[in-house]
Amino acid sequence: MKQLYTLLFMILAPLLWVRLQLKGRKLQGYREHIGERFGLYLDAPATVSTLWIHAVSVGECEAAFPLVKRLLITHPGVPIVMTMATPTGRQRVTSVLGSHVRLVYLPYDIPMVVERFLHHYRPALGWVMETEIWPNLFDACQRQGIPLLILNGRLSEKSALGYERLRSVISKSLQSVNLILAQTALDAERYGRLGAIPVTVKVMGNIKFDNDFDEEMVFKSQQLRSQFIGDRPVWIVGSSHFGEEELCLDAFQYLRLRVPDALLILVPRHPERSGEVRKLCEARGFEVMTRSAQQNIPLTTPIFIIDGVGELRLFYGAADVATVGGSLVPHGGQNPLEPLAAGIPVTFGPYMMNFKDIAQQIVIEGAGRQVKNWEDLGRVVADFLEHPLTRADAALKGSHYLMANRGSLDRLQEAVNPWLERCFPVEKTLH
Repeated sequence: MKQLYTLLFMILAPLLWVRLQLKGRKLQGYREHIGERFGLYLDAPATVSTLWIHAVSVGECEAAFPLVKRLLITHPGVPIVMTMATPTGRQRVTSVLGSHVRLVYLPYDIPMVVERFLHHYRPALGWVMETEIWPNLFDACQRQGIPLLILNGRLSEKSALGYERLRSVISKSLQSVNLILAQTALDAERYGRLGAIPVTVKVMGNIKFDNDFDEEMVFKSQQLRSQFIGDRPVWIVGSSHFGEEELCLDAFQYLRLRVPDALLILVPRHPERSGEVRKLCEARGFEVMTRSAQQNIPLTTPIFIIDGVGELRLFYGAADVATVGGSLVPHGGQNPLEPLAAGIPVTFGPYMMNFKDIAQQIVIEGAGRQVKNWEDLGRVVADFLEHPLTRADAALKGSHYLMANRGSLDRLQEAVNPWLERCFPVEKTLH
């Protein structure tokens, strides 16, 4: 099975290049640094051992940031290489961490390609955030004696079923992982079901509960609201996927009957879709302004589109109620904790498989609402916007829910510190 997996990957390699070129038509970043995905590098090879951290896209990068920022303080001598798979993830890491880390795209899971990656960047320790499992890369790390840790490990039922089809391959890969720090007991059970060694799997909670909305972010959000929005009631839809914007526009048409001056902020999950979303809105007769225009939003403009990367959390803080994308269509849902951290209630649709337990608990705690369809969504958002006390009560309950579940960051740091000291012994002389 492993040989077949590798053979298929090698056969598909030219098509992967074509796919990047096609995706590059909408987002130029996919046409940049293509060689890195095939293990071809323009930067100088690492001269010392590095810590390799993989965060596939924006969501995983956001989860990694608190731990990386703490690492830069506690272990400043450890050089860090971060890999990701998307241009948006790369842009986000650049904006948050800048020159503190080396950035490179994750190599395709082809033996000769991953060998070039490991030789070039010389990782002494690897951290993989959340869900990614790559058999050839993991096996190469094991052969070269590079310990691998899965941090904030998450396996949805859908992902687990997908990996189950390659169980003989995935099982061996998971057995090469030295430590799996899972978010929940259910995630841990799924790792075990796929063949992970039980003693290596530990439940640590979700680090995303520890991603603070600090005073600086509050100030920046208030500035955004004051500069661009004013006092209008604001509904934000964060990380929307194809097919969701139409449903949100249906809900918005109903909402405007009850809250005529409401502003809808749309934040497509993939910024390259911003033009497509704008045309969709204009086809419905809505006037639209985009973030890139850098202009105040007139009171007569009903829709504002965020067409860049890295500002979703700030605009959550400038809004009154949020809907998380990927939940109105069967995508699995995006992170519902970010709006709560920004101090606003959250709504989401019926498809929250990626955050099933968290979504259920948010509803139980009264910090948000799950809706069935666009009609339900319009009514719920209107209720929140029309009733400030209801909105404030939900926001307070969301804050309490976050506080009650924090602590994963400390637990993760405690768990990874022995591996840092083991793999980078020079650090012992720096403190």
